Amino acid sequence: MLKSSEFRRVYDNGSRYSGPLFTAFFLVNQEQLGPRVGFTTPRALGKAVRRNFMKRRLREAVRVQLPSIHPKWDIVINPRKALHDAPWPAVEKELRKLVARCGNS
Repeated sequence: MLKSSEFRRVYDNGSRYSGPLFTAFFLVNQEQLGPRVGFTTPRALGKAVRRNFMKRRLREAVRVQLPSIHPKWDIVINPRKALHDAPWPAVEKELRKLVARCGNS
């Protein structure tokens, strides 16, 4: 997802998942273009280096879980400060919970 209108649609119409490492919004995409995932990292999380590190961690965790995400979902993930220092298994576990929640909704 790249356009702000796509992000806004997910924020306004989607469901919310809150966890200790990130908050995620997810919405069924009628076009089923494959699972689309977007990331937002506000400046409140730190300087650019820190925010980019968090995005890279999330991107890798999503890449690993991508085969298990149904193609109908649009997902926007907003990291929390705790993500920066969280151990990798905790990041993977939290993302698996998100994917399971998407599967049940």
